[in-house]
Amino acid sequence: MRRFFFPVLLAAALLASTQARAQRTVTLDDFLNGERVSGVNLSHGGNYVLEHFTVTDGPKTLRHTLLKRLPGLDSLARFDSVRVEWMPVTEALLLHRGDSLVRIDPVTGGTTVLARNLPKRSRVTMAPTEDYLILSRTKAGPKEDPGVFRILEPDDRQPGWRDRTYLVKWDLATGDTLVLAKGRYSSYLEDISADGRKLLIASPRSRLEKRPTTVEDVIVMDPVTLKADTLLRDAPFLETMCFSPDGKQLLVRASPEAFDRVGEHIRPGQTSSMIFQVLYRLDIATGKVTPLTDRIPQSVHEFVWSQDDGQVYFMAEDRDYQALFSLNPKNGKVGRLPVKEEMVTGFDVASGRVAYVGEGVSNSMRAWLLDVKKERNTLLEDSSAKLLEGIVLGEVHDWNYTHSRGETIYGRYYLPPHFDSSKKYPMIVNYYGGCSPTGRNFESRYPHHLYAAQGYVVYVVQPSGATGFGQEFAARHVNTWGEGGAEDIIEGVEKFCAAHPFVDKDRIGCIGASFGGFMSQYLVTKTDLFAAAISHAGISDITSYWGEGYWGYSYCEVSTANNYPWNAQEMIIRQSPLFNADKVHTPILFLHGMADTNVPVGESIQMFTALKLLGRETAFVAVRDQDHHILDYAKRHRWQDTIFAWFAKYLQDDPSRWDALYPPVDL
Repeated sequence: MRRFFFPVLLAAALLASTQARAQRTVTLDDFLNGERVSGVNLSHGGNYVLEHFTVTDGPKTLRHTLLKRLPGLDSLARFDSVRVEWMPVTEALLLHRGDSLVRIDPVTGGTTVLARNLPKRSRVTMAPTEDYLILSRTKAGPKEDPGVFRILEPDDRQPGWRDRTYLVKWDLATGDTLVLAKGRYSSYLEDISADGRKLLIASPRSRLEKRPTTVEDVIVMDPVTLKADTLLRDAPFLETMCFSPDGKQLLVRASPEAFDRVGEHIRPGQTSSMIFQVLYRLDIATGKVTPLTDRIPQSVHEFVWSQDDGQVYFMAEDRDYQALFSLNPKNGKVGRLPVKEEMVTGFDVASGRVAYVGEGVSNSMRAWLLDVKKERNTLLEDSSAKLLEGIVLGEVHDWNYTHSRGETIYGRYYLPPHFDSSKKYPMIVNYYGGCSPTGRNFESRYPHHLYAAQGYVVYVVQPSGATGFGQEFAARHVNTWGEGGAEDIIEGVEKFCAAHPFVDKDRIGCIGASFGGFMSQYLVTKTDLFAAAISHAGISDITSYWGEGYWGYSYCEVSTANNYPWNAQEMIIRQSPLFNADKVHTPILFLHGMADTNVPVGESIQMFTALKLLGRETAFVAVRDQDHHILDYAKRHRWQDTIFAWFAKYLQDDPSRWDALYPPVDL
């Protein structure tokens, strides 16, 4: 028996080694690298599917598309680094190859060139009748001296603001072109009717003197006679729209303030959030507008009015989920579709089927096919299985609490892998930036499982002002600038700690970006609950952000509606962290891209300066040549390491990581 002793020990060691490898924790590279399914498109008859993939390896990103036959998912072809889509009605592929459009038979692979010498940098849309194209082209605006130049309007600082988009019809039979809409304002194609006889065109313009500062004309045009009827003139609060299957109605996505507030439901004294989106039906002949989703709490994103069954399908924020819904436009009945992903990121509809892609709180991207009538899902592609192979993740649990004012505030928490409830863990708190809730995405700017893998409990809270919880809840974001939301976060953290003894209440950090970065700064002016804070691209002074960022004044249409520095001094000073810097006693790190055009880097500089003058513990790390998001591969690593090092220093009593990245400087 003794001669087998060493092989048995060796086998046991190999098994233990294999199990250890199979149980590694997640790293940043797991989120940045690998192949992911990113989109799906069904052919008109529902017999074929296109699966689109993104493959990232360090700083290099490639894209490809697979053509598969349904239902067996036989692979028929692969297309690398080219745009490929379906013809509108014919079950054939449309390949964009250089300056040409090519029709491909999915069975034989036979090709037919439909158009040659298309203008470069044109957006191409094929009519449902498949006999003409609409090209969206751009005319360059007048130039200024690059050394000394005028700025005509606040938006004139943005590259390309003076350019104008116009529409051109391209006849596929003859190659003849006809300019449809070209004028002082840009024209954008919203939709083409199923019979090809109507174009739906939006022409926006700015009006800085009144909120909203952008309004638009909505025009229906005959592409043959060029007869144009203006359905809406200077209409405010609109986003996007499409024709009904019969071309007699429009489906419009807009804010609750659109159409004279016919779909608005908020408390007296509130102003609706422009980010919250409602679907409306507009009758072209009578102009009558009917709100369709105003009574549900979901905020609508993408939508389609199906030619097959006449139903509307839409994707919407539903609390911290992003779900799919069906809507019967005749009776207004809304139903949630039984999808397999918590965060649907894209979908397509054809022949009673819905193809969609998405991710969940603990899984990466997958693609599915849903039979609507049978309510049956079929897995098309599972990128998550390969990306997460051999990785152990901590558990995730929903945790909601009853606020002292009597309502439910929603949230969830992540546990470290190999969690031991008898131990005490530091905790990191995260909250929304902008207005959307902090979704259940596995992959995001702040991958919560990545933070949990560093030994933290991660608590995600959805405070007042987030969309996806109804119009009234979203409206709390407007003209409050953290007031209410901060109280929701603070009370949530206190109650979470009371309910979960495994949290070390003396080692809690908070982190947010953009408006969330503002919230980090604002929170530490209100409480000493946090042992460390991080503000990425955060706003410190509402007035300077309002005037300096590319979108500062327009975002303030949402968050500071109808209030300005000259009529709301008290609110601006009270809510701006800069004017309350002396109340900060929490060590806070400021992170900012030097090229940030949304929230200028000065927002971090001035708060950092204030805290330095006050002798408070703080640090400022700038990222050169990066905008609002840190996208450069190497800089993203350094940025993330900086975050972990700051939290390790204050929440884990480990300053070594910070000192290794940023050694003390002897001046």
